[in-house]
Parts: sequence; C-alpha cells; structure tokens
Amino acid sequence: MNESLNAKPTGTEHEHELTLTSSLELVRWIGWAQRKVGEDWIKARELSHEQAFALGFLAQNPGSIQRDIAQMTRTSAASVSSLLQGLERRGLIERRTEGGNERSKRVYATPEGVELIAGFETAMTAADDTILAPLNQAERETLHALLTKVTSVLPQPTRG
Repeated sequence: MNESLNAKPTGTEHEHELTLTSSLELVRWIGWAQRKVGEDWIKARELSHEQAFALGFLAQNPGSIQRDIAQMTRTSAASVSSLLQGLERRGLIERRTEGGNERSKRVYATPEGVELIAGFETAMTAADDTILAPLNQAERETLHALLTKVTSVLPQPTRG
C-alpha cells in the first residue's frame, strides 16, 4: 500500500523536487502523496472514485434514495443511475422497493460492498504514519499546531 509513498522521484520528478521552495508547495506534495495512496487503494478494488464514494456513503446511510446520492456526489440522477447499475451488477449494492411504491427505491450496500471498502480509513491512517515517519512526536505536535493555526482562519472545505 505504501509503495507509492516510498518511491524516490526519477527524471523530471527529481528536477521538480528541487524547485519546491514554498511551504504550500510542500503541503501540496504531502496532499498528493495521501491522494495517491487513496487512489491506489480504490483502484486495487477495481472501483472508480465515484463508486467507492457511493459505497462509503451507502454504508453510512443505508436506504438512501438516488436523489440523496446525486446530491452527495454533485452529479445528475442519470449519472447516479449508471453508477449504481455497475455496482449492482457486481453485487455490491441492492435496490429495494419499499412500501409497495415501485417508483421509490431505496439503495443499500450489500455485505460484500461494505466488506470491499472496509479498511479505507485504516489504509489512510497508515499512509499518514508513513508520511510523518521522519518526524518525532514533538515535531508532529508542532506541525499539527502550526497547521491548525493556519487553517483556523480559512473557510471550511466543501464538496462543490
């Protein structure tokens, strides 16, 4: 899982490493390393980012309707329908009609779907530990305090 974090830059990547001079460029590099681990984890499960996100949402919000998923993914109902069809074909989700209303289907992650995405948070925590490995505990605490101070004056991130 952490192979991508331990890889040394080669070729033009190495040249780019030498030009990272600002603190925020270094923060972006750290963000890239985290994102790469997440993408590799998702890809290893033969999921797209959107499918993994939808499965995670459904694991936390069983019985959601497609409109809920469309709102969370900031996409159209048609796109969500296609996304869900792919997950349904793999047996990772199921749609159930409730209350006899054929037009209102609730969507649930199957146990196989929940199991497939289980461990993502653990993988990301391991990536964080790998990224922060060069720092001792006091340095980690100092970094956290400084980043907390910087982010305290920024707007909260949103999905959109």
